[in-house]
Amino acid sequence: MLTHPINPARLRSVLGHFPSGVAAITALDGDGRPVGMAVSSFTSVSLSPPLVAFLPAKTSSTFPRIAERGTFCVNVLAADQEDVCRALATPGGDKFAGLSWRPGPHGDPVLDGVAAWIACTIQSVHDAGDHHIVLGRVDDLAADTAAAPLLFFRSRYHHLAA
Repeated sequence: MLTHPINPARLRSVLGHFPSGVAAITALDGDGRPVGMAVSSFTSVSLSPPLVAFLPAKTSSTFPRIAERGTFCVNVLAADQEDVCRALATPGGDKFAGLSWRPGPHGDPVLDGVAAWIACTIQSVHDAGDHHIVLGRVDDLAADTAAAPLLFFRSRYHHLAA
């Protein structure tokens, strides 16, 4: 059994070899303003009951505002939405300046042009080291079957080849 500590930079580099999709987690804050964050740690969890999960860092200043709301929308970003991802990944400021969206079933932002959206209610939040695991109950969802997803691999954005 290995007992030496794993270097965080090496861990990030090696795990970066696993491609992932990119999603924007959006909600409205207590004042009704849109808030959001970009994540690559989103996954389907269960079909019955319908559950999904995302894993925000405990240092996130956005997640507490989403948690306070109790609902959120997962926006699966399309291949042409790198700019949306960058806007929502930047700390501070008005992340929604220049972004077009409409209210989803819970009022949370559904971004224009996404490959899919999933409206959720937070079911539970679990401790996971320097992150949280947020389980969301799926309340409604839709997809644009013609849209290709934005992918993240080896610290870069990629697109699927047709």
